[in-house]
Amino acid sequence: MATASYGYYQGTIFMAMFVGYTLYYFNRKTFSFVMPALMQEIELDKDDLGMITSSQSLAYAISKFISGVLSDQLSARWLFSIGLCTVGGINVLFSWSSTVAAFSALWFLNGLGQGLGWPPCGRVLRKWFEPSQFGTWWAILSCSMNLAGSLGPIIATVLTQSYSWRSILFVSGMSCVVASFFCLLLIKNEPKDVGLPNIEAATKKSKGGSSSDESTLSEFLLSPYLWLLAVAYMVVFGVKTACTDWGQLFLIQDKGQSTLMGSSYMSALEVGGLFGSLFSGYFSDKAVAKQGRRDYGNPRHFILICMMVGMSVSMFLFRVTVTPDSSKVWILCLGAAFGFSSYGPVGLFGLIANESAPSNYSGTSHAIAALMANFGGLLSGLPFGTIAKHHGWGMAFWVAEIACGITTVGFFLLRNIRTKMGHVSKKAD
Repeated sequence: MATASYGYYQGTIFMAMFVGYTLYYFNRKTFSFVMPALMQEIELDKDDLGMITSSQSLAYAISKFISGVLSDQLSARWLFSIGLCTVGGINVLFSWSSTVAAFSALWFLNGLGQGLGWPPCGRVLRKWFEPSQFGTWWAILSCSMNLAGSLGPIIATVLTQSYSWRSILFVSGMSCVVASFFCLLLIKNEPKDVGLPNIEAATKKSKGGSSSDESTLSEFLLSPYLWLLAVAYMVVFGVKTACTDWGQLFLIQDKGQSTLMGSSYMSALEVGGLFGSLFSGYFSDKAVAKQGRRDYGNPRHFILICMMVGMSVSMFLFRVTVTPDSSKVWILCLGAAFGFSSYGPVGLFGLIANESAPSNYSGTSHAIAALMANFGGLLSGLPFGTIAKHHGWGMAFWVAEIACGITTVGFFLLRNIRTKMGHVSKKAD
């Protein structure tokens, strides 16, 4: 009976978060989706577009960090629902606006609301799913972004043929507002909220350990593993962002490929990324189920390191083997390979940061790692572009390749570091 109850709540809560986060992501990208139609009505130059999108990116980075910290102190279901309602309301206001200043201000507020989405999801997943299932469900939930990102442009393009961009933003915003109330009703923070034993406590008790996993802030922040994850995440996310942002231009300007080939490469990369996320989550869970959780080393490290090696190898082959006469299939395979091997580690770093932290700092741990990742994403912009400007795309991608390779070797050498953040729990006699 208890198992059936767990299954019911797990299924209901997961579906609510999946639908909710799909709407989060769709409403994060609505401006990009309707941009062509909007520019037919309102004159915007590249600086205006950059200001609007950058305002959201800055706010999102700040908000995601703050939300991660807050998710350890406040109700995850309330944070998630309030953020979704806020994002929806901002999109409705956006649909009524017509000036660059208003667009920028509202999209900044949209970014603040967006940051409340993912950290609560990670906390709820950790509370409701066993460690050997955590990675799989984390990866499946991540697919909500791929779903919204792939179907969003098509839906927006079809709808703009019959409706105005204002109508699309209004309806998508109201959908968020309505969904936020359902999420508030359906999502439960942890099993004890509905009278069921908490999974973390039951798992620790069955293994003879203490059910308490809490640490002080100083014990948590002084954990070397936290900063190893954060630095490695920064490099991997920065390299991944550089390749997704600049790979198309590299193909067209340096490798003599067509614009169609460039966009096809990006599509192949995203498809590979979808499968890479699912692969890394599922098979790293298998490793956890087989080897169990340890204080030193993490069963997920093997998958993580293998995929980081795949990133370096696929980047090397992309840089060295692609020419104007290269097979289109080969280029698409390289794109899919890089997407597969880069999206996996990006998901795993966030997952490991969450699950390795003390229960009272799991959201903060993910927030610190994500903040470092966003910093890596910023480095992939101006510094990377400057290297390409003065030394060519080949040199810029070589630098990214070397950075990824060095990080992979360093992580391999430190793979058996103490991975349990905070104090060491004493086992019962």
